[in-house]
Amino acid sequence: MMGTGEGDCPFQFNFDPESFKVGDTISYRVPALGEFPFVSEIKAVHSDRIEIASPEDPGRWLRATRESRPEVADGDALS
Repeated sequence: MMGTGEGDCPFQFNFDPESFKVGDTISYRVPALGEFPFVSEIKAVHSDRIEIASPEDPGRWLRATRESRPEVADGDALS
């Protein structure tokens, strides 16, 4: 059962921004929501940012920072 501390996490995360590639699963954050973890798939990688699939609409991509745990701007994530 998730959240009980038992068993393995069902996701394999990439936390290394230097090795990010399309298809990687990442944990990202939204400043207005604190450190709450969100999960998404990388759709595009650029030198200064990545683009990830929106959890609500996978066809919509969100711009995220390129760091160990990327950040998506409040306005992008909450609109």
